[in-house]
Amino acid sequence: MPDLVPQQRLWATGTSESAVLLLAAAVGWLVTAGLASDMGAMSATMGLGPAGFVGVWTLMMAAMMLPSMSPLTRLYLGTLGDHRARRSFLLALGYLTVWAAFGVVAFALAEGAERLAANTPGWAHATAVGICLVCGIYQMTSLKDRCLARCRTPLGQLLRYRSMTGPVVDLRVGAGHGAWCVACCWSLMVVLIAFGVMNLIAMAILTAVILVEKLAAPGRWFSVLVGAAAFALAIGVWIDPRLAPGLSLQSPPTHMTMRG
Repeated sequence: MPDLVPQQRLWATGTSESAVLLLAAAVGWLVTAGLASDMGAMSATMGLGPAGFVGVWTLMMAAMMLPSMSPLTRLYLGTLGDHRARRSFLLALGYLTVWAAFGVVAFALAEGAERLAANTPGWAHATAVGICLVCGIYQMTSLKDRCLARCRTPLGQLLRYRSMTGPVVDLRVGAGHGAWCVACCWSLMVVLIAFGVMNLIAMAILTAVILVEKLAAPGRWFSVLVGAAAFALAIGVWIDPRLAPGLSLQSPPTHMTMRG
């Protein structure tokens, strides 16, 4: 990996590759919307087994998270002389692999939430409230702030890989950035379990929040504001459990009971 030039000079590079990532995210949104339309109201696991769930989850993460890779993509590709299209693909692949791994954890949480909704609705209701509270608390922690700083300014991450060459470095850079993004955004993603994993409205709101956090809002104020909104949402869910439909369905729909 070549020596890194000053960050300010790299923002003008990688424009076409960033546009491709945005196009891939748009395709992810279209496919996700089509799947959501076919599935209708779904239980937490969408009636899918681990493999199917992780596949759909990764598609959703491509739709929601690829646009927020812009800072890393522009900085990283500005250091490359050739094969930028292939290497940007490997960069995104490493990034999404980490989110796919988190999908395994999300499946375990979703399956537990689904059982609660089917067998003990009262505990499911309390879990939905708890998810919102955990999200609100994490948004206000210093750990969230540190992880978010790594996502906003990834130059320090790239310096770790400057002496490496070959295709592995592209995957490692993407995976390393993905790990920081998971650490930054995991509590926001867990909210999807309460509000429906393929709830398009919830997905759109969370995508907007993540983009503003990473690309548009300096400092901690926006993260704290989102945390306060999560606390308010916890109160709303406590009052009306129907606000968290992902944990209020009593059983998965019969037309989506595939466990592949």
